[in-house]
Amino acid sequence: MTQINKYPKLHNATWPGIVGKGPDSEPVISLDQMLEMTAAAEVDGVKFDGVDVGLFDPHFDINSGKEGAKRLADKVAAHGLEIGSLVAPIWGGPAIGSKADQDTFVDMVKKSCEIGQTLREMGIRPNGIVRIDSASGVSDWAKDPVGNSKKIVETFQRACDVAADYGERLAAEGEICWGGMHSWRHMVATLEAVDRKNIGFQADMSHTLLYTMGYNSPEDRILPEGYDWSDREVLKDALRKITAALRPWTIDFHVAQNDGTVHGTGSHDKTGRHCQATDPNGKLSVAEDAGFWLRDEKGELTKAFKHICWDGCMFSNEVMLQQKTWNDILATMIKVRNAHGWS
Repeated sequence: MTQINKYPKLHNATWPGIVGKGPDSEPVISLDQMLEMTAAAEVDGVKFDGVDVGLFDPHFDINSGKEGAKRLADKVAAHGLEIGSLVAPIWGGPAIGSKADQDTFVDMVKKSCEIGQTLREMGIRPNGIVRIDSASGVSDWAKDPVGNSKKIVETFQRACDVAADYGERLAAEGEICWGGMHSWRHMVATLEAVDRKNIGFQADMSHTLLYTMGYNSPEDRILPEGYDWSDREVLKDALRKITAALRPWTIDFHVAQNDGTVHGTGSHDKTGRHCQATDPNGKLSVAEDAGFWLRDEKGELTKAFKHICWDGCMFSNEVMLQQKTWNDILATMIKVRNAHGWS
């Protein structure tokens, strides 16, 4: 496979070793293993450029400060990789919770931004954001949509103000399992209400496909009921509508595949079913459909971020521990960059 472009850089995510794993599911896959498999992936001489990292146990101790950041940097650098976007461990402090919950949320963002700033200063993190979500379930949010949306906005505003002190941007990942972010309309409304220069959207192709289907928000459905997945033109029209609304906000991007169903594993609530890159049940034409996010309505490259990341949460360990899985993923990432990248 010929490599045409140098940008955006290609990253793998480390958190699929944790998400959906644990005591009520399969064993966690260690950070060391995730880094080893990422570094070993290769397609015609092309390798991953870096990793995006979840700053949560057991991969990382958020309270380890600058020393923890240095240990993380050394570990990643030993594999010839760089670090990009970070995930703040905000789930102990739901944004619609008590004042103490909201304080916990903001404190986790602050600690994550301190880590991010340290990694930037060390030179191993040339770009990337800090990812957040509302850490609040849709059913809890629905008990008081107006009041809870106001709480989410206020919590995000506080988090943005803290992040600004560290020169960091926050990206809210639209996922159907997070209240106030569970549909494309709610996501746009939340971002607009936060009204901070350093907040944006993290688009994940798997999760945003479910936006078009109206999961958890039927009134915002775009694809018709009983949609025939063989009709690509209808799907592309739906993706155009979603991306027209959210692309202007998008500052981080996950390449992913989805089979049009929801899925949850272990303690992780139901969300988009990330499929393997080569899954025959995948509903997306990944390389083509990534273009709706990476190019504007005129077809011009946005160049809104300098790296893209593969997200494949909740694969079984049997799948994740096969090197072929990561080679197939890398091959898909190269196709996306060849189609929508630059040099």
